[in-house]
Amino acid sequence: MQTAQRTLPGVLRAAASRYVDRDAVVDGETRLTYRELHERVRRTAAALIALGVEKGDRVCIWAPNSWQWEVLALAVSYAGGTLTPVNTRYTGHEAAEVVARTGAKVVAVADGFLGRRHCDELASAASERDLTLPTVVRLPYGGSSARPATESAVAWEELERLAAQVSEGEVEHRAGQVDPDDVADILFTSGTTGRSKGACSAHRQVVSVADAWASCGEVTSRDRYLVVNPFFHSFGYKAGIVVALLTGATVVPQAVFDVTETFRLIEQERITVLPGAPAIYQAMLESPEREKHDLSSLRLAVTGAATVPVALVERMQTEMGFDTVLTAYGLTEAVVATMCRPGDEDTRVANTCGRAAAGLEVRVARPGGNEPLPAGEQGEVLLRGENVMLGYLDDPGATAEAIDGDGWLHTGDIGHLDEDDYLTITDRLKDVFIVGGFNVYPAEVEQVLARVEGVVESAVVGVPDERLGEVGHAFVVRRQGSELDEQAVLAHARERLANFKVPRGITFVDDLPRNPSGKVLKRELRSNP
Repeated sequence: MQTAQRTLPGVLRAAASRYVDRDAVVDGETRLTYRELHERVRRTAAALIALGVEKGDRVCIWAPNSWQWEVLALAVSYAGGTLTPVNTRYTGHEAAEVVARTGAKVVAVADGFLGRRHCDELASAASERDLTLPTVVRLPYGGSSARPATESAVAWEELERLAAQVSEGEVEHRAGQVDPDDVADILFTSGTTGRSKGACSAHRQVVSVADAWASCGEVTSRDRYLVVNPFFHSFGYKAGIVVALLTGATVVPQAVFDVTETFRLIEQERITVLPGAPAIYQAMLESPEREKHDLSSLRLAVTGAATVPVALVERMQTEMGFDTVLTAYGLTEAVVATMCRPGDEDTRVANTCGRAAAGLEVRVARPGGNEPLPAGEQGEVLLRGENVMLGYLDDPGATAEAIDGDGWLHTGDIGHLDEDDYLTITDRLKDVFIVGGFNVYPAEVEQVLARVEGVVESAVVGVPDERLGEVGHAFVVRRQGSELDEQAVLAHARERLANFKVPRGITFVDDLPRNPSGKVLKRELRSNP
């Protein structure tokens, strides 16, 4: 791959030149060809430059999947900036934390998504922490007609006027100055300390990992790709938007998974590629609406993030018509680590996460070390290669703890490799659990619960859930004499945490089980929620 095409601006330029009038993105009534997408991105990049975005400046996007998200994200790179997506389920407090940590120059907000007043939430949270908000751009989204507290927010429609202040030559110069080693994005993930960490990736890594995913899935310009996975996540952004740019596929974004709407889009847009968490496919298989729609265009499903029953793989092929069902394993720090390949047996697809993706080595070692263990022996999963993140934002200590001196990323996941180097994940060193495809770190939730009046301490664990795979359950020790109840604890959590992080149940206990060293025995708690 040429050096220029190892950057996102280079990939976009190449796609516009090669695929020209093919559909790049279809979102409702908006249909953009690759040439039109390129032009929209250039104008939006010009507007960002007019707003003061310099090379390396961070721009946050707090919005659901849409054509505007794609245009704005690519424009950030085109202007030489660094993209920082923000989880749409975050509260204003959590979003303000990301804005503050990154020192963002601009934050784009879809005010009104899910009926919330995001601009007001962000302004209120910023006021509480005495944070001066950067320029706020309001992306169009129905549901919020009230004037936001951020009265100076720039409307999406105003970007066209701002773009006129910057010459096309200056925009193209900015895009041409982007280097493959420049930081393309910062994706935030939580750590076991409860403090979020921003994983930084270079342009060459973003392009490389998308290329590896596209190769495994055999994605081409004939594919039409329904992206239900959120763009703020690497699965939707890098394995979605960037994969399409590299292959000429058409992106069809869906803001929120709704099974009926998903069926409609598959039929109307002749969708061929539909990745997602197992819960998405389960919902589709169980829906009575399925028989009313033509799903015969589907060819590729890629799933993971949870155990995948063999029966689910078989039903996806026989009842939904997928030609190929693949499983994969990844994490924010390396995006796509392993992936099955077309032709793998159903049992292998269901029971493993595949073998190493291009650009990565996979090894299983004893926790704390990096010497390889024999096939079949369990240990910590380690990754090494060009797709491993550059490091954590402003946190050299956490970076050194995650990536050892030999370049191995210690994932904290437990698994084993078989004789063919296919990986199976069996447990997690960290206490992370996965709710509907989203990682939840108990320490972060416990930090929030610790601020509830009457809570002495708490322990949060993941427990099985038929619909979401896992959900959180909190064991809480109350202060003596406190009348604290479950509703009060959950109300506090909902104010401070995204919905998927909020425990689904509370159990009050006199004390928490511990080992001789004082560590809470969460395994005992999981067995008796």
